[in-house]
Amino acid sequence: MNDLIERLAICLERGKVNRSSPHPPDLKDQDGADELTRQALDDGISAETVLADGLIVGMTRVGKKYSEGKAFVPDLLMAAKAMKAAMAHLKPYFESGQTHHRGTFVIGTVEGDLHDIGKNLVAMMLEGGGYKVIDLGVNVPAAKFVQTVQENPGCSVGLSALLTTTMVNMEKIIKAIHEVSPATPILVGGAPLTDDFARRINATAYAPDPQGALDYLSAATS
Repeated sequence: MNDLIERLAICLERGKVNRSSPHPPDLKDQDGADELTRQALDDGISAETVLADGLIVGMTRVGKKYSEGKAFVPDLLMAAKAMKAAMAHLKPYFESGQTHHRGTFVIGTVEGDLHDIGKNLVAMMLEGGGYKVIDLGVNVPAAKFVQTVQENPGCSVGLSALLTTTMVNMEKIIKAIHEVSPATPILVGGAPLTDDFARRINATAYAPDPQGALDYLSAATS
């Protein structure tokens, strides 16, 4: 791997946003994701390579650490900041059509639930993984999911809930989506959920953590 791209991947993995960022301490006064992404593009490295070999690799590393209990929510949030800084440089390439997303992912916290940390982490992981993410926010009714699916043919959907009292709303949302688009993959996740519950409400898959969502979609589209 190109040394510059490997350094970029490390910045994503470690949450090094830019040169002025004090985190992590051992990378103080070194270029971060912001500067390295710009430098890579200026050096003629394609946006596709920056995304695939830099951002996706770095996000996958920190995601797996999180799944293994070796990284925590603050680590993911810092990685998200680094990813956002890098993506600002790549955005023009996506908009011009020079670089293509791996797919579109629609995500929201279900109706009645205002929790968004888990949803935001999944959205960040998928965006860092090369997907166009449409974040509908919290307290999202079935009609809004259906409308967005109809406006984005071929998309996948993620439903999040943190409460046992709101996770039951997932079933009616899944039913509503599949009535208009039976083939749309729907992933569900959240603290109270289980794989058994996901099967009972006819979800396509259960993602126990952000990396699980990325792994599933990556395998499904490969």
